[in-house]
Amino acid sequence: MNFWEKITGSDMTKELKAFESRVKKLPADYQAAWEKINANLWPRSDFTGRNLMPIIDGVLGLLEQPAASVRPKRFSRSSAGAEQSENTAFFRLKIHAL
Repeated sequence: MNFWEKITGSDMTKELKAFESRVKKLPADYQAAWEKINANLWPRSDFTGRNLMPIIDGVLGLLEQPAASVRPKRFSRSSAGAEQSENTAFFRLKIHAL
């Protein structure tokens, strides 16, 4: 990172776009959890937001690990709804724990 990139913030723009592309690869439940986490992180940043870059990278890493281990399953319509509601309840608990 050179001086000009640091002053203009173009390096952060590149990082944020990379984070957004990582979020788009996550399942829908994980993306919803990320939106809530992200909304709560930015008010706690400094003026530039540079202090959040390593934190955002770490949080996305934590979301990507379980998302990579989840295999898509074929469900009947009745079992898919039950599985989805269980996953949603799990994420609500995780978000409240943060």
